[in-house]
Amino acid sequence: MEAGAVCLPLRDKLWILVLASLVLAQTAVSLLMPRGDTLTIVNDLIQGTLLFVATAAFLPNTFRSRCSVHRTRAFWILMSAGMVFWLTYQGMWNYFEVLKREEVPDPFSGDVVLFLHLVPMMAALALLPHLREEERDARIRMLDFALLLIWWVFLYVYAVIPWQTVHVDEAAYSSNFNHTYLAEKLVLLLALIFLAYHAQGGWRSLYGQLLGASALYASTSYVANYAILHQTYYSGSIYDIPWTASVAWLALIGKFAARLDLSTSKRSEALLGVWITRLGMLALFSLPWFALYAQLQPASPASVQNFRSTLSLLAMIVMGTLLFLRQNLLGTELGLLLENSRRSFEDLQALQTQLIQSEKLASLGQLVGGAAHEINNPLTAMLGYSDLLSASALPPQEQGVAGHIAAQVRRTRTLVASLLTFVRQTPARMSAVDVNSVLQTATRLLAPQLEVQAIPLHLELGSALPPVLADSNQLLHVCLHLAGQIGTHLRPEENSGLHIQTRHDGDAVLADFSSGASSELPYQPLHDSESGARPSTLSLGACCRIVQEHGGRLLAQRSPDGYVAFRMKLPVAAKSSSQSVFSSAPTRAVAGSSS
Repeated sequence: MEAGAVCLPLRDKLWILVLASLVLAQTAVSLLMPRGDTLTIVNDLIQGTLLFVATAAFLPNTFRSRCSVHRTRAFWILMSAGMVFWLTYQGMWNYFEVLKREEVPDPFSGDVVLFLHLVPMMAALALLPHLREEERDARIRMLDFALLLIWWVFLYVYAVIPWQTVHVDEAAYSSNFNHTYLAEKLVLLLALIFLAYHAQGGWRSLYGQLLGASALYASTSYVANYAILHQTYYSGSIYDIPWTASVAWLALIGKFAARLDLSTSKRSEALLGVWITRLGMLALFSLPWFALYAQLQPASPASVQNFRSTLSLLAMIVMGTLLFLRQNLLGTELGLLLENSRRSFEDLQALQTQLIQSEKLASLGQLVGGAAHEINNPLTAMLGYSDLLSASALPPQEQGVAGHIAAQVRRTRTLVASLLTFVRQTPARMSAVDVNSVLQTATRLLAPQLEVQAIPLHLELGSALPPVLADSNQLLHVCLHLAGQIGTHLRPEENSGLHIQTRHDGDAVLADFSSGASSELPYQPLHDSESGARPSTLSLGACCRIVQEHGGRLLAQRSPDGYVAFRMKLPVAAKSSSQSVFSSAPTRAVAGSSS
């Protein structure tokens, strides 16, 4: 493990000392003690103690404090379950040889526990905890895992159980059990080889350590089975020394796994999911062949043939049900994917339309900017001549006409200056801004359009409003758009108009845009990540983003027919006094009135 360069605490040193003592004790009794009951008892006690220590090393890794990711915690729970099965099998073995002082029966019904102790471990590897997966993929993957695990249990029951219960045959039982258990260990080793190659960081180190310990255990078991066939194996023989070393290795892995960084994970790859799905399908399609093989074995008793055929049919029903659930889940996910794709396509079309409109507006803005500069030149001349006429010795009536001309020219110059401010493309410059001044500029820009549509404009500006920290140009964009949104839904025959009102509310300045009609609808945020509320148009979404960048919120009253009112809430600029430098008297203006 990666703890070599770190000073180990005393508790860990004692743990290593216990493991080393057990391995040395196993080596000593295997080499020095003669074959007999005493050796068998001592050997079983050493192996039972060692498995208990190894299981105790794995269990703390299942605690939530050590596993921040639920799939990592599930991995350790399954690995610990495998160790518990293994310890249980050793306990049953010790019950016969240590307590009852008799040989373990052959065939032994507890052998199924030994076979099953690798099944949770394979399930832990099949979780692929080193990969990041979406919840949808994890649900489908769990059904694939269930298919494979049921197939492994089916394989054991199909190959081993008939010779233990249906037609007792010790030789066939031992042979089939050894071959099935060997196949299970080979699959575990192949999975660890693949994962150790595919993973990275702490996960690669963990898989590599598990691969080494499992390879040592598998080779030891194979050699021990070879010795049993040649009648040279007995409990406590030298063949048990490497077995003890493999279990001690597993105990070290469980103990020092917390020192590995298992937080890093790779992105899930579709190819892995495809192969696991294919293996699950292959497991299901293999069941009819198992049933056919059972009927084509003339040497097998009829009871064994019938048992295997019935088992294959039941397994097909169970795995077929899981496959149906999996396909149903896939169908549901496919429907959601198609719906999301449709919405994305519609959003893309709306975005394309908005981009085209934005390009048109940008071109129009450039045109307006150029026209405004050109208009400024004759306006300057007109203003100069009108001032000259006012200062000349003209009759009072003609001087009054010249004064009216100068006032209208100045009004036109103010409108042109507002247009230039509106179309200017400059970065946001945050400064103390008077909301009333921004709204007065916006109403001057909107007044000609509202006059054409015969829509009255009612402007009620609160007095002594504190300044807000904002970019006046961006704030003007938002005000023009909100007022335009209300104005497009107004009809002259309804005797309604555009009402704009500002007021000071605590530590915020409020600007309301409405049609003037009373509404009991509540103001709701246009964009709220918690409730999932979103603006109905991209332009309103841009306004929301601008207001949020200014630290404020954009609220709206929305009816089934659309938006009926907007409220812009902006925070007061920091360190602003109650007496604002921008304070002004309440103002009421109607479109079409003179400035």
